[in-house]
Amino acid sequence: MLTLPLDPTDDRANPIFKDVASCTAWLAQFQLTNLQRAHGQLLTQINELNRYPMAGLERMATLEALRETVGFIQADMAKKLIALPLPLSESELQTFVAITQLWQAMVTGYQRCLQAFVAGDKKLAEQGALLCDRCLQYTGLGVFEHLRAGYECNPKLWYQLHDLYAFVEVQGLEERAVSDAVLGHSSTCRNRYLKILLACYARPAELSRSQLQLLERWLDVWSNDLRVEKTFSRSKGDAQPLAVDLASKQGLQAVDAMEASENGRYIALVPLSKLLRVKLILLQQGTGLAEVGLGELPSHAIAIDLLTFLHRCWCEDQNTRVVLRQETWQPISFAAAPAEICALLAGKLTADAQVWRLDNESLMGARLTRTVGGATRLRLNQLVAVQKNAETAAQLARVAWLHISALGQLQLGMEYLPGAVEAVTFPTLASSSERGKVTVYGFLLAETPSLRTPASLVLPRNVFKPNASLPVERSSGVKQTFKLGFSVARGVDFERVSFTLL
Repeated sequence: MLTLPLDPTDDRANPIFKDVASCTAWLAQFQLTNLQRAHGQLLTQINELNRYPMAGLERMATLEALRETVGFIQADMAKKLIALPLPLSESELQTFVAITQLWQAMVTGYQRCLQAFVAGDKKLAEQGALLCDRCLQYTGLGVFEHLRAGYECNPKLWYQLHDLYAFVEVQGLEERAVSDAVLGHSSTCRNRYLKILLACYARPAELSRSQLQLLERWLDVWSNDLRVEKTFSRSKGDAQPLAVDLASKQGLQAVDAMEASENGRYIALVPLSKLLRVKLILLQQGTGLAEVGLGELPSHAIAIDLLTFLHRCWCEDQNTRVVLRQETWQPISFAAAPAEICALLAGKLTADAQVWRLDNESLMGARLTRTVGGATRLRLNQLVAVQKNAETAAQLARVAWLHISALGQLQLGMEYLPGAVEAVTFPTLASSSERGKVTVYGFLLAETPSLRTPASLVLPRNVFKPNASLPVERSSGVKQTFKLGFSVARGVDFERVSFTLL
C-alpha cells in the first residue's frame, strides 16, 4: 500500500507565495536572466511551500502553476550535464544535486496533496489520477536525471515510483485521462509509468540532448500501444517481454532475470518492436523522413542509427552473452589517453594504474571498478587499455558504459578491440610547441584469425581519410607507409580503420 513518509507541516513556514494567486503574481515578475540564482530561489520557495500548512486543492493549484517554470529552468540546467566525463567536477556535481532536489521538491508537494486525497479530502475526490500522474512524473524525472548524468540513483526512488503505480492500480486509476497543459495533451498514469520505465531502459547517458528530446516525444505516442500486465507470453523469434517488480528497488529487467511473484508486471514489446522495424525498413528503402514520422531528424543515416539503438535497448535480449563472463575481483593496470596507453605498453605504469579492480571478464570485454578516487575522468566510447599483470599482454578497449555507483566508485564496462596491440607514432602528424615536439600516438592491432578479424590501425579522431597514405613508425623503429581503407569503428577520441601496406 502507498506509503507517504512526509514530515509534518510547520506554522512557522513563510513562503513568498501562499496560494495560487500570489504564486501566479510572483512568477510574472520572476527573473530568469541568472539561471543558477533563479533555480536556487525556486527550490527554496517550493521547499518552504511544502512545509507550509494549506488546503490540499489550493496546494495542488499552486503546484500546477509552477510546473511550466520548473520544467523550463530544469531543462536549461540539465544542458550543462549532457555527455560530460565522469566523475563530475565539484561544480557540475552541485548542479546535478540541485536539479534532483528540485524534482524531489515537486514530488513532495504533490505527495502532500495525495496524502489529503487518501485521508478523504472531498475537494480532491476527483483529482486522484492527476495527483498520481504528477507524483509519477517527478519521481521518474529524478530517476532519469541520475541515469542521464551517469550516477546510480538511490534505490528508494525506484521503490517510490513502483509504490505509486501499485497505488494507481488499487485505485483503478491506470486509464483515467489526465490533462497536461505543459505537454499540450492528455495522458494516463499507465502511459506515464511506461514512458519512465522505457526511457530509463534506453541508456540515456549514451544519448545527446536532441535525441533525449526526441525520445520523450516519441514515447508520448508509442506508449499508447503498450500495456502493463500481470502475466506474459513469449513470441518465438520476436521481442521478449520486459519485467518489473512493484516491490523492488530497480527498474525494468529481462523477464528471465526476475522471479515470478504477485508484484511482477510485464510489458509485451512485440508492438514496439514491429513499429521500429517497419520504420527501419521504410528508411532503408529510401522513404522520406517526414513520411516515416521522423521529420525532426537531419538524415536517413542518423534516423537509422537511433532507431537501431532503441530497438537494441528495448527489444533485444541484453542478458545473452556470446561468452559468459567469469568473476575475477583482481587488481588490474589501467590507462586512458594514447600517451598513457603507450606508457602502459612500455611497462611504465601511470599514477592512476593501480587503483582499478577487474570485476569480471569474457573474451569480448570486462567490467572494472576504480577502488579509490583518481584524477582521470572518462567518457563513453573513449579508448583505454588494461593489463592484468607483467606476464600478460595489454589489451586495447573502448568504454562501452560507465557510471558512478551508490558508493561513489567509478565503474565501467569495456569492449576489447581484437588483436595484439602495438604502439606506433605518426611522424607527419607531429607538431611543435614551446615545450618541443608533440608526438601523435596510435596503435596497430594484429590480425586475429580465430575471430576472422584482419589487422587494423587505431588513429586519433578526425585524422582518417579514405585511400590516404600515412607514414607510420613502429615501436621497433621501422618506418612504413600505410594506405588507409575504410572506417571500422569510431569513438570520442579514436577511429579504427582498415589498411594495406605500401
